[in-house]
Amino acid sequence: QVQLVESGGGLVQAGGSLRLSCAASRSIFTINAMGWYRQAPGKQRDLVAVFTSGSSINYADSVKGRFTISRDNGKNTVYLQMNKLKPEDTAAYYCYAAVVASTGRRLESWGQGTQVTVSS
Repeated sequence: QVQLVESGGGLVQAGGSLRLSCAASRSIFTINAMGWYRQAPGKQRDLVAVFTSGSSINYADSVKGRFTISRDNGKNTVYLQMNKLKPEDTAAYYCYAAVVASTGRRLESWGQGTQVTVSS
């Protein structure tokens, strides 16, 4: 599996920006999918942005045009740049990684979560 360490959450006013970082314990070249989910109180955990096989990226419709996922292969780190933040972006943000073993089994890992709070 993969150990994931997140940083970068905080409190910001609406319209502001934050950048989240997620450092992986192994080369991200060996990780099949990596990115970010979020979970607001009382709601399910939803995809925000994820690198899938190769360099494909999936974004939630609600963040397209405002959030950008990127990665630094040398640092084994994935970033989430969040611009034009809205109060509805308030949630705990979780880094996610998935590795498909040689057996075909999919092994998923989660970070500890970092809180993002957007005030109106």
